Amino acid sequence: MKHIKFILPAVAFILFCLFTHPVSAQTIPQNIPQNLSNVDVNSLTDAQIRQMLAQAQGAGLSDVQLLQQAQTRGMSDDQVQKLQDRISAIRSKDGTSGAGSMGGIDSTLRTGRRLNYRADSDSTRRQPRDIYDSFRPKIFGADLFRNKNMKFEPNLKIATPVNYVVGPEDQLNISVYGKSVANWKLEVSPDGTINIPGIGVVNVSGKTIEQLTASIKSKLTANNYAIGNGTSVQISLGNIRSIKVILAGQVVHPGTYTLPSLATVFNALYAAGGPNDNGTFRQIAIIRNNRIIRHLDVYDFLTKGDQKDNISLQDQDVIQIPTYRTRVELAGEVKIPGLFETLPGESLADILGYAGGFSDQAYTARIKVIQVSDQQHKLTDVIENDYKTYTPLRGDKYIIERILERYENRVQITGAVFRPGEYELQNGLTVSKLITNAAGLKEDAFSGRGNITRLNADNSKALIPFNIKDILNKTATDIPLQREDSVSIISIFDLRDKYKITIKGEVRKPGTFAYADSMTVADLIIRAGGFAEGASPKRIEVSRRVNNSDPTSKNSPVSQVFSVDVNKQLNQGDANFVLHAFDIVSVYGLPGYEKQRTVKVSGEVIYPGYYTIQKKDEKVSDLIKRAGGISASADVDGGTLKRSNIAILGVDKNKADTAELARERVERLNRIKKDYKDTSKTVDTTQRNNYIGIDLKAILEKPGTSIDLLVEDGDEIRVPKEQQIVRVNGEVLFPSAVVYDDGKSFKAYVLNAGGYGPEALKRGAYIVYPNGTVKGTRKFLWFNSHPSVKPGSEIYVPKRTPPTGDTGQQILAYTTGLASLGAIILGILSLHK
Repeated sequence: MKHIKFILPAVAFILFCLFTHPVSAQTIPQNIPQNLSNVDVNSLTDAQIRQMLAQAQGAGLSDVQLLQQAQTRGMSDDQVQKLQDRISAIRSKDGTSGAGSMGGIDSTLRTGRRLNYRADSDSTRRQPRDIYDSFRPKIFGADLFRNKNMKFEPNLKIATPVNYVVGPEDQLNISVYGKSVANWKLEVSPDGTINIPGIGVVNVSGKTIEQLTASIKSKLTANNYAIGNGTSVQISLGNIRSIKVILAGQVVHPGTYTLPSLATVFNALYAAGGPNDNGTFRQIAIIRNNRIIRHLDVYDFLTKGDQKDNISLQDQDVIQIPTYRTRVELAGEVKIPGLFETLPGESLADILGYAGGFSDQAYTARIKVIQVSDQQHKLTDVIENDYKTYTPLRGDKYIIERILERYENRVQITGAVFRPGEYELQNGLTVSKLITNAAGLKEDAFSGRGNITRLNADNSKALIPFNIKDILNKTATDIPLQREDSVSIISIFDLRDKYKITIKGEVRKPGTFAYADSMTVADLIIRAGGFAEGASPKRIEVSRRVNNSDPTSKNSPVSQVFSVDVNKQLNQGDANFVLHAFDIVSVYGLPGYEKQRTVKVSGEVIYPGYYTIQKKDEKVSDLIKRAGGISASADVDGGTLKRSNIAILGVDKNKADTAELARERVERLNRIKKDYKDTSKTVDTTQRNNYIGIDLKAILEKPGTSIDLLVEDGDEIRVPKEQQIVRVNGEVLFPSAVVYDDGKSFKAYVLNAGGYGPEALKRGAYIVYPNGTVKGTRKFLWFNSHPSVKPGSEIYVPKRTPPTGDTGQQILAYTTGLASLGAIILGILSLHK
């Protein structure tokens, strides 16, 4: 009893392990490679690399991350470089990108295995799949039984086979027709008999349909049925029985399977997932009554479609899958790379046949073989004449390489010819003949000089110049061409700057245009969309480059300027003034031209709305007067003037709404933002620049004075209603709106918002008045002097800037400095005693 308290927990633990970790005979571990040190990138096909890229894309890995992960998995640096080159070549060929597009997913690279998942075809269980799974050689034939798109199911709707063996639970349909008519549906009993009404019991178990038909005919004839004399008998199957088949050995899911009695060996193999990684595909044994009745070679079906050994199964048949005997690998340029099983008497040529033969880019004269020696690997070459006699050995790996990426008879011509490209190096081909083959020189060809890039014996490059004109006129010796020569014909446009011309100012589409010979001012203005409204045709300047400026003189000209006078129709005056390349044409505006400018007046005025500025010196008071004055409920102290950044900066509003004006606006705004970004404080440029603090009450009392501002295009004057609240924001405990009270101080409003926060900069608190005016806190001795508060104002408490260094160290430095200064002073005083 003393040991029971120790035994019972142990038994409970064992039972827990048994029930929570069941051992299933129908699951095997997925053999995922951990080490890529033995991978030879040259032996991988493009299909394998594309499959790897697809899996990496599904896992969210970029090409760079993919290569890094391969390196961490043991792939050598030179193999990683080869893999990178192969990936780049495939990306270039397919026209795809490897940024991870991939939807832009930035995955974190893991040092372990990165897994995604796939669903098996015969179960809903999800198994891990390695990104580099495509590098593993596939077993030839394995996909036949693991492909969800291919199913081996018996056809239950076909006519009853005459060799079908009847057994218990089968249903027989017996039809008698002619002079005698009868229809019976009879089920075979467990003892293998049927009872025909009026005829008696007939033993049918173990008989084929053909044998059974003869037996029943004999019984019917004996019972006065005129069989063969006007009466016929037809026997077919109704409901067929089920049989149990055992799959044992090296099978993915070994066990006993219940199948229809019409099932064949392939049906059973598919149900069990086929042979596993160690199972044979070529010597599958079908055992019946403890005797091997047939051997199945799956390769016969895969390569020839032969199903002679795919026999029908019977109850209690056993399908035994032993381990493979000899398996070899074909890698590289074959149509179906993978692992292939060989039988005695087969040669390398047979294995190549199973692999579908060589690919289009295969080097077929020699195959490299990596063999297994006693304690190490051995390298052997097999030439083409020995393919039919070479006997594959255990563990052989055959590498079929690609043909070389070079040409034995190629020359190229590029540049100013009508058909540049690659050409055959024919016997006696020269430079002039190659130019003729390329359909001749273009009109812009520079005939004074061409060159040939030629490979030396050590594959270094040499440049051979020649005179194109002399060779074509046969006044110089024609040059014979060699393999991989590249002839370059230069265009005259490649030897000079691109000719262009620029137009600015009052045109609809200012910009830079391609120059053409004999182009005139009128031509350029038309290409620029014509004059903008307000342009002055009589005020046009053309500036031209000079090439004779005197560098020793300070007042030497740097450009040549011409004044041009045309009319609106571009058909008079200097409209035909001829331009030169790189000229700059400037079109100016009419001096008295003005576009309408509008101001918005809103809020508590009698007639709110948009008003057009009538004269250049119109002011805020004039606009309020035109709007009928202010209403009785207006808060004059809160009147605001909103002005855009463009108006503040003084951009010319007379300009047409062109792309140039838009660019100028953007450039000015960008300069403003950059100026504020360079400061230590974060500033909202819109809030800083859009509102101008005005004293509307004083303006209306003394119109026309210096505080009465001139209005600009786009201004907005707003007169609010009487305000009753004060907003408190920033570093306070509870930012809120507080009802205005004339007796409250600045600090009282902050207290109504919960008081200062722990990181508040009290001395930096400021107030924004309704009219846009800002006032900050002033310092008097050790006291903060806050501004007064008005209705509609906003109090803002900024955040304290964190210290930039160690405060303790700063104090120590200050103290040390003061002590040193004191010691110096004492020393000086002691000298004067």
